[in-house]
Amino acid sequence: MPRLSNETALFMSLKAKIEAIVYAAEEPVTVDQIFGVVADEVSAEQRAQQADTALPLETHDDIRPHPMPEPHVEAEKNSADAKQQRERGRRRVREILEQLVADYDSPEHGLEIRQVAGGYRMSTKPEHHDVVRSFAKSLKSPIRLSLQALETLAVIAYKQPVTAPEISEIRGVDCSGVLANLIARKLITTAGRKQVIGRPILYKTTKDFLLRFGLKDLNELPSIEEFEKLTSAQTDLLTVEGGVADATGVPDVPDQAEGGQRQRTSSSNGENSNAEGHYEEKVIESSRSE
Repeated sequence: MPRLSNETALFMSLKAKIEAIVYAAEEPVTVDQIFGVVADEVSAEQRAQQADTALPLETHDDIRPHPMPEPHVEAEKNSADAKQQRERGRRRVREILEQLVADYDSPEHGLEIRQVAGGYRMSTKPEHHDVVRSFAKSLKSPIRLSLQALETLAVIAYKQPVTAPEISEIRGVDCSGVLANLIARKLITTAGRKQVIGRPILYKTTKDFLLRFGLKDLNELPSIEEFEKLTSAQTDLLTVEGGVADATGVPDVPDQAEGGQRQRTSSSNGENSNAEGHYEEKVIESSRSE
């Protein structure tokens, strides 16, 4: 495979990132929103382009010393340069978006990128709506987990096999009701009994747990330190009016076992709160163009 130039590699990476942003966005995403995320990548690409341009030979006038500009003049020039740089960056993002629109317009793609309400959005093409609706109806509803259930599941995942008293000691509350809930959802199962007084039941995660959380095996679990950092950094995304989104992107309400009151929540990653809704939203959006 031929080696790509630095400029080409940067462009391909930038294009892929913009494509991912459009796909992940719940609402139509604007050029300014995208540029705000990929500004560093756009600047890197522009620097690579400038580096590939041959510099002219210095003349006698070029090496002659020039008087230093006044501070306010220099500040105004820097401000103007920064403004021009941002505008060039926005134009570059718009160019790449138009390339993506053209790429997805080809018949081998089942998706399209369209301009909607001043932004860009990815959706299914109208001619494929019937098959998408049929597929969406065949999907299982996503599992909804409360904060209490997620905490209990995390303890089991990292400490398994583990007993109910050990889980309750770590969490500081009784977890028997939550355990029954997780077993019913097939996220955990029993793993025999611990050979101590009373022989309490041991619990472990299931294959369904790996499937729901997109893990190849338990070795792919982040370290506890990494997990805590991720949780801390994304608290504002995961918690919405007391609900917490699980790996399927759907928040839930507290379990009845812990006296929680059901509350209305919204998705953390922009997907609808049922399996069919995620696809229906994309289908309905693109059908407006028919």
